[in-house]
Amino acid sequence: MSIVIDVHNLNFSFSHDAQALPVLKNVTISIQKGEIVIMTGPSGSGKTTFLTIVGGLRQAFDGSVEVLGQQLINSSDQVKVSIRQQTGYIFQQHNLLKSLTAQQNVSMTLEMFNIMTERERLERAAEMLQAVGLGDRLDHKPDQLSGGQRQRVSIARALVGQPKIVLADEPTASLDKQSGQEAVGMLKRLAKESGASILLVTHDYRILDIADRVVELEDGIIRNA
Repeated sequence: MSIVIDVHNLNFSFSHDAQALPVLKNVTISIQKGEIVIMTGPSGSGKTTFLTIVGGLRQAFDGSVEVLGQQLINSSDQVKVSIRQQTGYIFQQHNLLKSLTAQQNVSMTLEMFNIMTERERLERAAEMLQAVGLGDRLDHKPDQLSGGQRQRVSIARALVGQPKIVLADEPTASLDKQSGQEAVGMLKRLAKESGASILLVTHDYRILDIADRVVELEDGIIRNA
């Protein structure tokens, strides 16, 4: 198996009142192609910060962060954009546009590739929504969907571009037990079918059984990597 995320000695701090507040301390972890890794840890331990660095959404300057063979430390905007194009993101609050239908929300992800017509994007979005069990909800807007259905839309949006990596930040935080397990089970199945790697950060210990490996981030230090 090939390594898709390879992090060594990553340090990251936030600045506050001219003082550096360490968030990540000498973090080292590797994730293989097709692997599902869950990262747990208390609030404020640096999980979301780590996720945004790996996803090319935040710049880091100390250590080594290779994602899909590209170095993100001190990287150019072009490198970060390349990583984002190959990464699917799932957020705790869904971040769906309320004025758009489920199909339109999903199809928007495909606009960054500039290789599909609008009709092709909508058809691909419809296929992805069908795959997550929402084929009869294509024209529904977010406020017409349940919490579990909105999270399924966000899973479809994350996977529609056939990403090599999926990053999920507390995807079950606003869901009940059944809806949460259904959502992550669906995510696991669809990602396994495509060979994508998943890095999921969570406080939800009810979903740990979907992972190939569970690691803990505490006080900025990763354990059991």
